[in-house]
Amino acid sequence: MLNIDASRPPLQLTFSGSDSSPRFHPTQNALTFLSDRGGGRQVHVLPLDGGEARQLTNVPSGITSFEWATNGESLLAICALSVDPEMRGDTSNGGGDVANRPTDAPHVVWRLPYKLDGVGYTLDSEIHLFTVEVATGKTKQLTTGPFEVDSADWSPDCQRMAYTRTREGRLAHRSDLWLIDRTGDNARRVTEKIATCSYPRWSPDGRYVLFTGTLQDGDAQMRLWLHTVDTGETHGLGDEDIEVVAGATVFWAQDSSSVFLVQARNGRQEITSVSVPGGQLTRLVTGDRQVDAFAIHGDGFVYAVEDGTSPKDVWACALDGTGERKLSDFNPWWRERIATKIVVRQFEVPDGDGGTELVDGWLFNAKDRGQHGPLLVDAHGGPSSYALLSFNWHVYWYLLASQGWTVLALNPVGSSSYGRKFSSQARKRWGKCDLDQQLGAVDVLRNEDLADERLAITGKSYGGYLSAWAIGNTTAFRVAVVSAPVTSLENHFGVSDSGYYADAYSMYGELSVKREEMRELSPLSYVERVVTPTLILQGEADQRCPVCQAEELFTGIMTQTSTPAEMMVFPGGSHHFFEKGKPSHRKAMLDRMTQWLLMWIDQPVGKNDSATDKGTDRPQ
Repeated sequence: MLNIDASRPPLQLTFSGSDSSPRFHPTQNALTFLSDRGGGRQVHVLPLDGGEARQLTNVPSGITSFEWATNGESLLAICALSVDPEMRGDTSNGGGDVANRPTDAPHVVWRLPYKLDGVGYTLDSEIHLFTVEVATGKTKQLTTGPFEVDSADWSPDCQRMAYTRTREGRLAHRSDLWLIDRTGDNARRVTEKIATCSYPRWSPDGRYVLFTGTLQDGDAQMRLWLHTVDTGETHGLGDEDIEVVAGATVFWAQDSSSVFLVQARNGRQEITSVSVPGGQLTRLVTGDRQVDAFAIHGDGFVYAVEDGTSPKDVWACALDGTGERKLSDFNPWWRERIATKIVVRQFEVPDGDGGTELVDGWLFNAKDRGQHGPLLVDAHGGPSSYALLSFNWHVYWYLLASQGWTVLALNPVGSSSYGRKFSSQARKRWGKCDLDQQLGAVDVLRNEDLADERLAITGKSYGGYLSAWAIGNTTAFRVAVVSAPVTSLENHFGVSDSGYYADAYSMYGELSVKREEMRELSPLSYVERVVTPTLILQGEADQRCPVCQAEELFTGIMTQTSTPAEMMVFPGGSHHFFEKGKPSHRKAMLDRMTQWLLMWIDQPVGKNDSATDKGTDRPQ
């Protein structure tokens, strides 16, 4: 716990269990949170004026998230329930004999999606909405059926709830906004044409429900939507280019005149406000950095910030963005290490249509360095995303900077946070336009004597795709580290937990329509051209970019070329093994990655025996 006036050092409040989702009690001087210290995850309450934390709920299935009613008498809880997948969501006969179902029973697959990265098989559970009466501990299940409730919020008078849930049927990945009475009656869907709805927030005056969402399947850029409760109308709030950072909470002003959000804008993450219902945007907390999370405290904001040169710390300011001050200093040891710097640059690069355009990029290296060293091109994921400044994602930046390297983290065409026109230009042109921009930015740095021929590339997810595409379509890179890649779009469409709609969005069509385009844009189609020594890093349990994608690339390089290649697979690792995996795995990954880069960066790339002259040409 931090004091807003920073008059006292941070105070650790809990010491046991896995604690998360802190919420201040609405009517008491207490903190409530989820903890597994008693077994399943339950809500606990900790008095802030002294005393031990005590368990507040006892929901048999455990609680995944919760929201307080404003009167402090009830909780709105989202809980996962075990079900028999053989019943296909039919609960008329009790939902099947779940208790006696063997733990190793075959997985029954009868709809899409049926798996989720970090979770695995999902059809043996449903996620539903409950109320919990605090005084008695009595729970009531409000929703039932073969779907998952994602998020929920109370109405100001505590008589209704807004929630988002997936659809039923063969293709159940879409989600809608629903309203329901406190009693569980009168559940009704209020959106239909919006593909993804999440994080509903009821306005303090009860007139609106705000939520984030997208119009099309597979679109990763979330915008604001406003549902007017009395009329039933729903429309986008503000310009469609106002991009909400995924997972970040949106807050209402107390008078319901505006909302506050973390907006992705030109590669930065800022706190902004949007007026209601007019949609006018005001930037409040800005700068060449990325706000990671925020909350409203009284008449100001409290927020976490990363800027690429220091670990995450907590800051505060007034609601108009003035009076900014730092509240924490969690990592003073940082100042004992090598000092780094990060600057944002603009590069004039090819636009893919015969002209040029300006794109942004972060340039990271050690301060006060002498002669330039090798350059690592770090391609971000997405592609509808942007370069993150998170230390957790990029520990290797700092290791390499200490050895004289520079890192280029570009936001080329296809990146989000620069408007929908810019991001949509990469659809159906993966690799073809953004790789040219990466190489164009490198040429600019070489012309400024900030880089030489010692060029490496890395990336994860879509960044893994672009790294794999690059080594099959250019000999510009002396060494590559490819992480959790997409290597065969046609295959990825069928094996990824989201490929069947995300890839269709990126290719402007379903597999049956765009099969040839998917093959043309698959790095695996050019694997025999690879002459760049390549290290492949992969989580074994990755369901977003499954392990078969990495295995195909590795097998292709090993059988079709004489190029050095290694693959490192992390048992139990999800798609986020890189930034959230076991500490021992992350250390092993960093060690192998830096060793691989240092091993090959000083050796010019030569054609191997199996590569032909055509193998160094770029496909058109």
